[in-house]
Amino acid sequence: MVQKVVRLRVEVTVNEGQLETFRSIAKQMVAGAEAEPGTLGYEWFAGADGASFTLLETYEDARAVETHFMGPVVQQLVPRLAAIVSIKSFEIYGDPGPRVTQMASALGGVILPYVSGINR
Repeated sequence: MVQKVVRLRVEVTVNEGQLETFRSIAKQMVAGAEAEPGTLGYEWFAGADGASFTLLETYEDARAVETHFMGPVVQQLVPRLAAIVSIKSFEIYGDPGPRVTQMASALGGVILPYVSGINR
């Protein structure tokens, strides 16, 4: 059911001299997300400038997003990542639930409610 799926999009720029550290943390984040129940996708994409990256995340529902936010990827690895990047944008597509909405809003996240569509 499409309206239950929640997606996140985070754009970052890596601080100068931190590219290898970023790649190591990003790899750990992927491995951690892979082990989380309800995580359907967790993918990093590189920008043409070599210093900007986009993370696309897909979760089966709000409960899976909350599991992610309360787990080691967000609680342990995101603070390490935040120390070496600047966040250009942070968007959540769909309803992540009240707890994640509050947490994401505190970090500058923008919630975009689901309206309609298909997903195959």
